[in-house]
Amino acid sequence: MNVKRIFGSILTILGIVSLLYAAYMFMNTGGGVQDVKALSIYGILGLIFFIAGISLVRNTKDEA
Repeated sequence: MNVKRIFGSILTILGIVSLLYAAYMFMNTGGGVQDVKALSIYGILGLIFFIAGISLVRNTKDEA
């Protein structure tokens, strides 16, 4: 297996976990300034990791 595909898979998993945590925080927050900051940070980083991981997995060619 290619190293880029492994790294892409790890990034995708980290992105999914971060997006799920952001969704959990969204459901269980009071709406304070600190909550909004943390929610936006986890959401944006999760989205970036998820998109980057999917792109790496999709664009890497298998060479045997």
